[in-house]
Amino acid sequence: MSESTWLRQQINSFLAGTNYSSGDFLGAHCISGDEYVFRVWAPNAKSVSVAGDFNGWSVCANPCSRIYGGIWEAKIKGIKQFTTYKYCVKGLDGSERMKADPYGVHMETKPSTGTKIFDISGYKWNDGEWVASRTQRPLYNAPMNIYEVNLGSWKQYPDGNFFSYEKAADELIPYIKEMGYTHVEFMPLTEYPYDGSWGYQVMGYFAPTSRFGTPEGFMSMIDKFHQAGIGVILDWVPAHFPKDGAGLYEFDGSPCYEYSDPLKMEHKGWGTRVFDFGKNEVRSFLISSAIHWLEKFHVDGLRVDAVASMLYLDYDRQGGEWRPNKNGGHENLEAVEFLQMLNKAVFAKIPNAIMIAEESTAWPNVTKPTDIGGLGFNFKWNMGWMNDMMKYMSMDPLFRKDHHGQLTFSLFYAFSENFILPISHDEVVHGKGSLVNKMPGDTELKFAQDKVFLSYMMAHPGKKMLFMGSEFAQFREWDYESGLEWFLVDEFENHRNFKEFVKNLNRFYLDNPPMWQEDYSWEGFKWISADDYTQSIIIFRRMDNQGHEIIAVCNFVPVERKNYRFGVPYKGTYTEVFNSSSKDGSPYANPPIKAEKEPMHGFEQSIAIDIPAMSVMYFKVKKAPTGRKPKQTENNKPEKATKKSVK
Repeated sequence: MSESTWLRQQINSFLAGTNYSSGDFLGAHCISGDEYVFRVWAPNAKSVSVAGDFNGWSVCANPCSRIYGGIWEAKIKGIKQFTTYKYCVKGLDGSERMKADPYGVHMETKPSTGTKIFDISGYKWNDGEWVASRTQRPLYNAPMNIYEVNLGSWKQYPDGNFFSYEKAADELIPYIKEMGYTHVEFMPLTEYPYDGSWGYQVMGYFAPTSRFGTPEGFMSMIDKFHQAGIGVILDWVPAHFPKDGAGLYEFDGSPCYEYSDPLKMEHKGWGTRVFDFGKNEVRSFLISSAIHWLEKFHVDGLRVDAVASMLYLDYDRQGGEWRPNKNGGHENLEAVEFLQMLNKAVFAKIPNAIMIAEESTAWPNVTKPTDIGGLGFNFKWNMGWMNDMMKYMSMDPLFRKDHHGQLTFSLFYAFSENFILPISHDEVVHGKGSLVNKMPGDTELKFAQDKVFLSYMMAHPGKKMLFMGSEFAQFREWDYESGLEWFLVDEFENHRNFKEFVKNLNRFYLDNPPMWQEDYSWEGFKWISADDYTQSIIIFRRMDNQGHEIIAVCNFVPVERKNYRFGVPYKGTYTEVFNSSSKDGSPYANPPIKAEKEPMHGFEQSIAIDIPAMSVMYFKVKKAPTGRKPKQTENNKPEKATKKSVK
């Protein structure tokens, strides 16, 4: 195939919205030696040129030719690695804008905004075994315990400077392995101009931020994680972009990447522009970006930010500030179609990719296949569970009996989607308080309740995610400008013990398949007692597909319950194997207990145990040989919901 034919095919598929590797022809690419071709999409531009340190930043020396479909091209000699450049784009209004390359893979370090030439094809990966195994590794029937990290503030040098990608990997990997996490999720590392956006206002959709080094350094970090057996998830932001002069904002002097409709164009609350999800070229751009991170940078998955803001035309808008769709509804049909296209394209390329929707409403079928009308993600954050539990745990234990439904309501919809239970950065910032500081009472009670919450969370169906610092009960709210308060672990026993407790809890989770193997089926969960609201106690079973199970007994008030009896599914001996009220999670409250023939909770037998104040205990059973399956009346689901809708 000739170069011209190849290029025409690339452009045609880009214009059709089906080019999912558009970075292979747009952006800067080496032709031979020091000669590069520069291509940029600017359909409404009057003229385009390339300016950089190779021509003294002249906006006239290297003009581009308009070749086809709004694509501009220039071939320039004298280009080398790290050459800095921008596009000078003259709009129809005659004004000139100096723009970074939307497809650039490396950018100047803030506050500069130029694009740098960088060849990412030369990196020699060493994670072949990990990448090859991804197609064989189960996702849904495997443990997933995610550690969410803001790379700039996890740890810093004493002078406040950031770790490099490589240094961060060297520090993070042994810590994550020690603590028992399976994945790390990074808040956005796509290039962004403003630290205070935490990376969620993106300027470079193909470029790892230069704050922490080069694209090669980023690759090395991912490589090291994979060699250590740790998966990597990257936050990705296709919903909106900032009104930064060098970015996508009115790129060619007009709404180019964003909607032109003033009732759809802007997220006023965020001060950002909204991508035009119905525009084919934007679809090619965004889907190419997603696949770029998964294929070229070997990232295992993407957490797609702010999906709800994409799905609803009236998101964060008052009456008169939005326009209904063609059916008169508030759904953004173009965004729905885009998300379906995105997930189909990703899974066609990387079948075992992780695609997580941060979707905060009751939009149906987020994790269902696109061919039955679903959005096609394979996981969704369970924001309803998170909101309910944060409200519940924040209230005085004295009043929890009146809000018992907040504990049980999530099980009415727990298997409607493939949920991840998130305790994210959003929950420990902006006056919300750290996780431990959400808990009422004195310091001792705060720590006890935090341990109860995490132990309950670990036993609840769904994969898990915890934001950095929560694992050692940092009291101060997260601050992106400062590193975590690691001195707490070094200097204070209660924080050191808490970290050890979380490590043991994580290890228990990993070592026990009933805690994760059937996360998305009623086969993996059954209630024993959901309605003891007067004592704020719930008891449930978690099962794997081999007949093993864990019984979780959860007491959410600081009152000890002696000789508490509940039904159990088998004749046999029940052994306490984990107890949140001990220093490190070790069992201590009950000796092995033999089931007695006293019917309760629909079972033919029961046990009586001592439940410590404010505690979660896990029990295992050694079954007595009977040759029969456990008999239970219809008790697996509460009779009626205590709320009307999912948050």
